[in-house]
Amino acid sequence: MKSQLTRSQNIVLKLLKQLNREISAQELYVELRKANLSLGLATIYRALDALKLHGAIQARLLSNGETLYTTAQQDRHHLTCLQCGTSIPIQDEDCPVHALEEQLQQSGKFEIFYHTLEFFGLCSPCRLEQSHSNS
Repeated sequence: MKSQLTRSQNIVLKLLKQLNREISAQELYVELRKANLSLGLATIYRALDALKLHGAIQARLLSNGETLYTTAQQDRHHLTCLQCGTSIPIQDEDCPVHALEEQLQQSGKFEIFYHTLEFFGLCSPCRLEQSHSNS
């Protein structure tokens, strides 16, 4: 796959591997500038889209519309607070989606790189704050 990637895609992928965490395109832009690897934001978005289509990275859309990118090719499961935006990872041992994923993969109609499962609601601090403001 490496030979198929452009220079900017290789730069973005290398930095994502080094950071080894979820990061937004804007944060990636800042990190690249810190490393004296100036790429325009539009170029970064194009590189991220291409890497996503190659299956080299995964993306997770947050409730605020922001997308986070990572190279970790694993299923992701989160509890996300709609008020403060906190996103808490949860363990995936008992994920009910794995059986469906295997069934879809075996049908041969779709190549699955990963899946995400996200629950949206209010975290404890926001729920407490909301109950105090309603009193």
